[in-house]
Amino acid sequence: MIGKISHALALFMIVSILVPVIAFGATLGIKSYTYDKTTGNVTATVYSDVYDNVSGAVYLNMYAPDNSLLKKAYMSDYTNTETVNGVTYYNFTFNTGITANVYDAVYLAGQYSSTVSSLVYATDANPDLPGCTSYCGGGYGGGGWVPPATGTSINVPTNGEVNEDSLKNALASNTNIELKLSGDIALIPASALVDAVGKAGSTITVRSDNGTYMLPLSILDVNALAKSLGIPLKDLKIKVSITKVTGDSATAVTSAATAIGAKAIADAVDFNVIALGPGDKTTSVDYGKTYVSRSINISNAVDTKKVTGVLYNETTKKLSFVPAIFEVKDGKTVATLKRNGNSIYTVVEMNKNFTDTASHWSKDDVSLLANKLVIDGMTDTTFAPDLHVTRAEFAALAVRSLGLDLVTTTTTFSDVQASDWYAATVATAAKAGIIDGYEDGSFKPDAQITREELAAMIVRTMNYAGLTSNLSDSQQIELLSKFSDSNKIVWAQKEIARAIDAGIINGLTDTTIGPNNQATRAEAAAMLKRFLSKAGFIN
Repeated sequence: MIGKISHALALFMIVSILVPVIAFGATLGIKSYTYDKTTGNVTATVYSDVYDNVSGAVYLNMYAPDNSLLKKAYMSDYTNTETVNGVTYYNFTFNTGITANVYDAVYLAGQYSSTVSSLVYATDANPDLPGCTSYCGGGYGGGGWVPPATGTSINVPTNGEVNEDSLKNALASNTNIELKLSGDIALIPASALVDAVGKAGSTITVRSDNGTYMLPLSILDVNALAKSLGIPLKDLKIKVSITKVTGDSATAVTSAATAIGAKAIADAVDFNVIALGPGDKTTSVDYGKTYVSRSINISNAVDTKKVTGVLYNETTKKLSFVPAIFEVKDGKTVATLKRNGNSIYTVVEMNKNFTDTASHWSKDDVSLLANKLVIDGMTDTTFAPDLHVTRAEFAALAVRSLGLDLVTTTTTFSDVQASDWYAATVATAAKAGIIDGYEDGSFKPDAQITREELAAMIVRTMNYAGLTSNLSDSQQIELLSKFSDSNKIVWAQKEIARAIDAGIINGLTDTTIGPNNQATRAEAAAMLKRFLSKAGFIN
């Protein structure tokens, strides 16, 4: 039902004799209206036999064919009123305000007195319009008319306004609703989400030409967000924006890729979700540990071993790893990036290799994670695969693999100073529950990490990513009994057993696990690669 303004003939709809509605003893109806899609002008006459020239008592809602609310026409839109035989006629003239796309048809709902809230009529001369099967030729009084939902997909006009009733109806019978954007934003009324946020798996997929955002409703505590803004829930909206980055910002992203020897192969897109109130009041939405998927299209086929999703940090002007899966859908390559936060994202391609891993067993894992920006070389050309890893170094690797924002508090442990290169990553790892300190309050950041400690950190990283385990005590004993040196595990029996069960850690031999051996950079890379694959963070 949506047509461009270039259509040769504008469609006029004239509704002439409407069945009045009785609500609380009052009659309200729409006598007639016309719509000129060429100009966007709407004229309408609404009548009431009880509200005799009561300013503001009667107004109109105008809906698009997809049931999205386009405009409310209030008393300021009246051109005049006249009373004949006790019936007052309110004449409206206003413009839809639609510029990018013009609808072939619209329909109106007359309403009187917000205290009554009785939507009384919605129709169009075209019987194919949504709403004309059940609501044409009459109206509803008292409880209020609700625009019918059009399945699981709702078109959103360029202004971003999502119709509350349409969305609420759609969510009542579906767990996944798609919002198709005409522009870059969706303004989702929080009051339509109240019932859905508590339903497991409820998701709103926001789709535009720039990308797609899969928003799990479980992350939205709408009551808390409204309270933090100091507004009633009915005034709260969740603003989802998917905006292509242009100009100097786009140039900066390209430069950041070039600086690390990479090439940007997709548009940079700013994905953002905020809570919005009247007067442009805003607050951020806390995702917690929930990884939210967003997708970007790539024009060409890719080698998944050489591409990665990245976040662009506008403060540092640098790129960092974002968990991402690449697949071909309908002949197009799609990158699905997963993260528990918002920022500017793109996809880069690089081909990093090191001279000292050319014949090493870890070559493929090291090259893969270097291309993903998870690990660095010791120099531009060497990786030092057999060098031991410190506790601080692996904490940094774990934080990177999860795509976490670094925290600003850096005084977590007594032996970690704010000036240390690892201060922020150690603090971030501690906050995420990946690392623990010692009883004396220290972390021993420069101590070489053992395989036991490494397995424990990996399992905690898995926990953060939502990978749970139902390993029983008897299964744990059975797994560890295969290794003759399992009695040398000091404290991480459960963690090592789980890492073995998940395929994250292998034995040094078929019969030894080496819990007290110091872990190498190659071993750390191999375990991280297995974790990322297990978590669905890389192909």
